[in-house]
Amino acid sequence: MPAYEGGAGSDRNDPRTAPPPPRRTGTFASLKVRNYRLYAGGQVVSLVGLWMQRVAQDWLVLELSDGSPVALGVAAALQFAPTLLLSLWAGVLADRLDKRRLLLVLETGLGLCALALGLLDVTGVVQLWHVYLLCLLLGGVSAVETPVRQSFVVEMVGRDQLTNAVALNSMTFNLARMVGPAVAGVMITVVGTGWVFLVNAVSFLGVLAGLLLMDVGALHRGEPVPRRKGQLREGLRYVRKRVDLVVLLCLVFFISTFGLNFYVTLAVLARNTFGGDADAYGLLSTMLAVGTLAGATLAARRSARGKPRPRLLIGGALVFGVLEVVSGLMPSLWVVGLSLIPLGIAMMTFTTTANATVQLAVAPAMRGRVMGLYMLVFLGGNPVGGPVMGWLAEHFTARAPLVFGGVVSVVAALVGGAVLARLPSASASTTRRAREGR
Repeated sequence: MPAYEGGAGSDRNDPRTAPPPPRRTGTFASLKVRNYRLYAGGQVVSLVGLWMQRVAQDWLVLELSDGSPVALGVAAALQFAPTLLLSLWAGVLADRLDKRRLLLVLETGLGLCALALGLLDVTGVVQLWHVYLLCLLLGGVSAVETPVRQSFVVEMVGRDQLTNAVALNSMTFNLARMVGPAVAGVMITVVGTGWVFLVNAVSFLGVLAGLLLMDVGALHRGEPVPRRKGQLREGLRYVRKRVDLVVLLCLVFFISTFGLNFYVTLAVLARNTFGGDADAYGLLSTMLAVGTLAGATLAARRSARGKPRPRLLIGGALVFGVLEVVSGLMPSLWVVGLSLIPLGIAMMTFTTTANATVQLAVAPAMRGRVMGLYMLVFLGGNPVGGPVMGWLAEHFTARAPLVFGGVVSVVAALVGGAVLARLPSASASTTRRAREGR
């Protein structure tokens, strides 16, 4: 993979010498940046296809396994297991290489995985092990793509707009989450799951076009990190010395592993508890997406007030846990769906705040490696959480994963908040020096 193109070391692209651009304000401030508009436009198309595939994949696994929650958990575990092995190394690559070119390769790989699953399905030869294998391949590419994509955001918009861009990314993701499952539910009923995978494969053309059309010279690039031994250990040591980052990453791990396993819970809840079909699953996914889209919109509006606050991070985690327990106790499909709206708002408050806090708190030369670690704890617990949630649903009820995940989230928020409250004031100066790149 070539090194950074476009004169990475020039004054134009060096944030230490280039004059700061005027700060843009407003809910959609980042969309005033052309490169980010291209990126966001491509992501809208691609993410709708991604959410369609997630619903279709879950439904296909349930059909091939006679409705087994454990099989669904295994598929989820296989898809997220590569994160344990590859995310940290992906962060090293993100610090070394041209992120835009790397994303072009990785997005192509994701599209090919969807194409393969679609062809197997529409030809009628698909078996459960095929789905498992492609989940593993998809997870391997995603494990590298996600940290690179996350750390690429600041290159498109700069530090001042990062919080807003993270929130807008979440809005895009959750707008797709609202549309994709609903479309997938209809398509599965009418033409089957195979065509959903093929539509997703085509949707990757949108994000590839956006990356190709970008103005490389307008990216906010610093000096690439030279290749040398020990860079992965260097990133881990950097985080280990930052108690605030350690606490945040632990909080993210527990909530994402046990609280955010909706891809297991909602399908089983719709099918096994309420006797619904793919449309019922699509309904629950869409209602959750309404809440997450609203939460991301609120986060974008809050970004005009400046950097995210620890109080918002802990408060969002605590409210999320309480609402998840409440959702798990609701009596009917529609009431569960309605309860997912405020739950989604709280979820996005926590996740967008955590993401922006991590990126703004680290030195630019460390951002890729720290985001690799962030995505490891955010997604890497799914190989544990997926089977655990499936086991709870199979041996107790489909409501058990929601209640258990909510309780774990509440406890994690309380412990994390207590530790952060006791940190010495020196950590604030440490964070400030990291943000200045010293």
